[in-house]
Amino acid sequence: MPKRDPEPEPLDEESVPAELPTVGERLRAAREEKGVSLEDIAAQTRIPLRHLSSIETADWDSLPAPTYTIGFAKSYASAVGLDRAEIGDQLREEMGGQRFASSQTEVIEAADPARTMPKWLVLGAIAAVILIVVLMSWLDRRALEPTATNPPPATAPATAPAPAPAQQAPVPAAAAADGPVVLTATGQAWVRVTDGGKTLFEATMQPGQTYQVPPTSTAPMLRVGAPEAVRINVGNAVAPPVGPAGQVTSNVSLKGTDLMRGGAQPAAPAGQ
Repeated sequence: MPKRDPEPEPLDEESVPAELPTVGERLRAAREEKGVSLEDIAAQTRIPLRHLSSIETADWDSLPAPTYTIGFAKSYASAVGLDRAEIGDQLREEMGGQRFASSQTEVIEAADPARTMPKWLVLGAIAAVILIVVLMSWLDRRALEPTATNPPPATAPATAPAPAPAQQAPVPAAAAADGPVVLTATGQAWVRVTDGGKTLFEATMQPGQTYQVPPTSTAPMLRVGAPEAVRINVGNAVAPPVGPAGQVTSNVSLKGTDLMRGGAQPAAPAGQ
């Protein structure tokens, strides 16, 4: 009796491994689960929309070199919350190291046109630069042009010299001695003014401080520690120094005629 072949055992359905979804299917499912569009992913990752679409449909011929494609897929995975490394490894296996038909290096452009500079703005900037260069060249040429073509300025007619102002006649001592006697400190100086043995004023005067001898005094006398630091005015005239610098000077008559006996001097401007 011929031997019968054993009937094949039925395969357990659970033992047959289910086919795993592709990288494109996993990315698309994760994107749809998040409720975002492919345009949103393109704007977020700055990957061209056509490359993202080709990754989802496994259209390898429309994608750039494998290195770029795997990088795009990893960025896509990060945007939808998938593991970058796992997506990269699976895509590398799916591509199987195949070579794409196109060997020309593709320039990867930015996906978001809003981030690129408008063409009109670029053209306007170029035109502005050209205009500035032309204007600067014109100004340089104009600066180098000789100025001989310009008519010389008209010479003003010679005018007769103005007559010298008449010199003022010196003020007579008698006239200069008429007026109030005012002591002004140009530096720190000790001063005492007396009249008939009575002290009218005694102080260490500070620069700028003044004292006017009372016009009712009969025989005012001055004692000063630093004569060079005190200026004495008699009316509009300055009296000569009353003593040598650095020496205490006493018994100086403060009458106008006595002060001006040495010769009148023009009054110095206020504040000097």
